[in-house]
Amino acid sequence: MGLFIIYKTEEVEIMRRVKKWFKPKGHIGWSKDMSAKERRRIALKAKRGNYLKTARALLALANVTKDKETEKKARADAMYFFKMHKKRKKRKRGK
Repeated sequence: MGLFIIYKTEEVEIMRRVKKWFKPKGHIGWSKDMSAKERRRIALKAKRGNYLKTARALLALANVTKDKETEKKARADAMYFFKMHKKRKKRKRGK
């Protein structure tokens, strides 16, 4: 489904169908109204414990949202998961 945008000129209304390019791969249950600890726990559980997939999903959310608060919190959570992924990767190499 697309979104319709109506352009009004002096005499004619022009309707153009706008294609949504972002297709999320699933709802993770993340909400800006939750505490950081709860948001991160739910997001990680939705991606089955994969830090990198969780970080990428939250970064995608931050990039497409128009709400500043959501963008800020999603980006912060994504950076947290990227750091955790990097830390776990270093630990595995050290063994």
